[in-house]
Amino acid sequence: MTLSTVGILGGMGPAAGADFVRLFVQACADHLRASGAAVTDQGYPTHWLAQLPIPDRSAALLAPETAEDPFAMMCQGLDKLQAVGAQAVAVACNTAHAWHGRLQQAYPQLQLLHIARVVAEGLQEQGHQACMLLATQGTYRIGLYDQALAACGITVHLPQEAERELLMRGIYQGVKADRMDQARADFAAVAQAMRARHGDVPLIMGCTEIPLALPGAASVQGLPLVDPAWELARALARVAYGN
Repeated sequence: MTLSTVGILGGMGPAAGADFVRLFVQACADHLRASGAAVTDQGYPTHWLAQLPIPDRSAALLAPETAEDPFAMMCQGLDKLQAVGAQAVAVACNTAHAWHGRLQQAYPQLQLLHIARVVAEGLQEQGHQACMLLATQGTYRIGLYDQALAACGITVHLPQEAERELLMRGIYQGVKADRMDQARADFAAVAQAMRARHGDVPLIMGCTEIPLALPGAASVQGLPLVDPAWELARALARVAYGN
């Protein structure tokens, strides 16, 4: 079996990047079992994680005139991954995909997976026609998931403005500040309100910090939760194994 070397661009934030490696390893183990192969140390593809202090993506989208552009630092990470032989790269941040087009153009020899397209195609294959989206203000601003979901014929329900602010508090004052109880409470409050309006359609946790806190909250029990990082990890594993 010839395996491809793959890379993970992390640091946005570091906990999400580290957790993505865990998801990727799990996706590889699942792939090995599904193919009838033994799960051994030697069965995993070579994979590299680049964790860099990349400038805030939401700030760069919402206040480009004052915030630092993260593009240059993301390029530094891709340079490192390319240097160690990565052929495909997953970016472990939803909002960072606002720069996907520029990055892919700058690195045509790398296959840069697109998180929103991976998620949208998965929901389409499952026959879903509607979903809900929790994300950052930057992700909402650029319509990252809206475009990918619309291309697959899926209606996306978005939170109200006050709910978006609550999500941002949970991300920045919660997960990124290592206050997981606050993060869980904030995310759960928004999910509960949206569930009351739209029913039990899939809920996309469209920021890599959200799946670190929301699952397990009482208000989302029985609700189909979609972790884009997990879907992206599975897609990266498929590429690494040549599928």
